[in-house]
Amino acid sequence: MNATSIELAHSAFQAIAHPILICNTDNKIIMANYAAQDFFSTSESRLKRQQVDDLVAPSSPLLNLLDRVRGRDAGSREHRIPIANINMPEERLVDAHATPMANDSSLTVLTLIERTMADKIDKQLTSRGAARSVIGLAAMLAHEIKNPLSGIKGAAQLLEQSAEEKDRPLARLVQEEVGRIVKLVDRMEEFGDERQPEFTSVNIHEVLNHVELIAQNGFAKGMTISKHFDPSLPPVLGNWDQLVQIYLNLFKNAAEAIVGQDKGEIVVSTAYRPGISIGIPGTGNRMSLPLEICVEDNGGGIAEDILPHIFDPFVTSKQTGGGLGLALVAKLVGVHGGIVDADSAGGRTKMRTLLPISKPKRAKKGAMRNE
Repeated sequence: MNATSIELAHSAFQAIAHPILICNTDNKIIMANYAAQDFFSTSESRLKRQQVDDLVAPSSPLLNLLDRVRGRDAGSREHRIPIANINMPEERLVDAHATPMANDSSLTVLTLIERTMADKIDKQLTSRGAARSVIGLAAMLAHEIKNPLSGIKGAAQLLEQSAEEKDRPLARLVQEEVGRIVKLVDRMEEFGDERQPEFTSVNIHEVLNHVELIAQNGFAKGMTISKHFDPSLPPVLGNWDQLVQIYLNLFKNAAEAIVGQDKGEIVVSTAYRPGISIGIPGTGNRMSLPLEICVEDNGGGIAEDILPHIFDPFVTSKQTGGGLGLALVAKLVGVHGGIVDADSAGGRTKMRTLLPISKPKRAKKGAMRNE
């Protein structure tokens, strides 16, 4: 290989999003990419003074995996391996893939894929299948409930007109409660709308700026909103109205979390994160989700027992919440082929969405372009 090829290969190695270690027959680390340095919270120079054995427990399946690969001179995998050491605040779970180096069998390439994101993807894909039956039930209930509610509200209005003064507040209470239920039913109907929206190429920063303008002039008036955008981010393949609804709900959720706080802040960020993809059901294809959009707040966090179910319908930590806002976010993100997850620690909550990019359509062979 010439100098240019070596430089390109090294750049590609460093750009890979998953942690990769290259080690010799004694498990001594020869190279570590940026993701590995970040994962183990140490520099490459320090990692190169260590063995893989120093990074894991003596009984770790990771060491058996490396021995097995060398013994068979063929690649192999291990799933759900716990990794913990003094540099890590908590244990992390990974899937590991080891394979001999193509041009030097004395070296082994070890790739680690953290299970947190994989588990979240699996959970969301499973939930989408189960949600279809819930969506059908919601649509049926919405239709059946609205008719009698209209009759109840009309009867309460007539009673208010003919009731004595002391009984009128009760008639108004019935009307108010019917109105509240109708709003809830209307939101349930949103889950029943299975029509595929029209997708176009959308600049996600224009969506976020539009949502910020709505928030600053409404529910987040006077609150601090900080933006950290990657200006080189490519457009998303999506529906403008639904994307606005997704991030309007996330902004509103964050704003409600910091109400009353002197130093409450909403932080919105975008980044390009290659390396994450999901399979498309019914095909052998995979869709890449490199567009990361995060909405973060310092409102106190989400309780541990609620966090794993925060995107399920009717799950909420708010006293007055209906538990449908984040569930609708999950549904709409799923319609876009993306995923959404929540992290909450140290009093901060981060809602992260991963979406596909909008790829330009290839012109048909032989077709003439209109000038």
